[in-house]
Amino acid sequence: MLDNIVEDVEFSKMMQRNLQDMIVHFFKKDQNFGILCKIEEVSFNPELPEDISNSFNQLTLFFLAGYTFETARIEGEFLVFEAGFGADNIGSVVSVPLLSIMQIIVDETPVMINLSSYKAQEERVVKEVDNGGVKNSMNSFLSNPENSKFLK
Repeated sequence: MLDNIVEDVEFSKMMQRNLQDMIVHFFKKDQNFGILCKIEEVSFNPELPEDISNSFNQLTLFFLAGYTFETARIEGEFLVFEAGFGADNIGSVVSVPLLSIMQIIVDETPVMINLSSYKAQEERVVKEVDNGGVKNSMNSFLSNPENSKFLK
C-alpha cells in the first residue's frame, strides 16, 4: 500500500514542492542546513578527481554553511551550490535534484524526510513496453481469421 503512495507522480510533485519550499524558507531565514542525498544523482562541475568521488557514500550529507550556503540557490528542479572538496579544497558546482534529497537536517535533527521514490524515466519505459505489448497482442489476435467471430 505504501508503495502506491511513494511511487505516485502527484506524491512526488508534492514532496518536491515541500523540499523546495523548506529550502527557500531556510534561505530567507539565513538558516544553515544539511541535505542527505543520493550521490549517484548528484553532478559536479567540474568533475571531482576519482579519489574524492569514490570516497562518497551512497547517501552523502552536504552541510550548507558559510560560502556554500551563500552560493546556494534553486534552479528549476535542482539545488545548486559551490563547495570545496578534499585536502586541497577543490572547488566544484554541485547540482542536486530536489527529489534525490532524502532528508533536510538542522542542528543534527531531520526536519524533513522525503519518502518519494517516483522515477519519471522508469514510468515512461514501462508505459512504452505496455503500449507496445497491447498493440502486438491485438495484432496477433487480429491476424488469426478464427478470431473474427469475436469482433462485431
